Amino acid sequence: MNLQDVCEITCVHSEKVERAKRKAAQLDTGRAVRIYKALADETRLKIVCALFEEGELCVCDAAAITGTTTATASHHLRLLKNSGLAKFRKEGKLVYYSLDDEHVLQQIRIAFVHQEEMSIHGS
Repeated sequence: MNLQDVCEITCVHSEKVERAKRKAAQLDTGRAVRIYKALADETRLKIVCALFEEGELCVCDAAAITGTTTATASHHLRLLKNSGLAKFRKEGKLVYYSLDDEHVLQQIRIAFVHQEEMSIHGS
């Protein structure tokens, strides 16, 4: 254990702790966890990035982009849909997916801007 990043004495700031606990109790942390779990897979993140860039892709496009089978791409897209991150529409025999709302786009933008800044600063 690195003792430089651990309190050397126990000192609980009761007011801060109580405010934070009340706020945390009001949040739907389970939904947020599902969203981050969905984005934590490299294949799904590639799909989300592609959807971000292109707006809409069919399952076959997603498979070609990720180098997977259409069954695998479909599985990942379905998980993104079930997590509330993507939506789909069917056109004849093709199924097209797109990101579900602007909040998802903002999250992806922020993540990649942060990644670029970390690369620049060597972190």
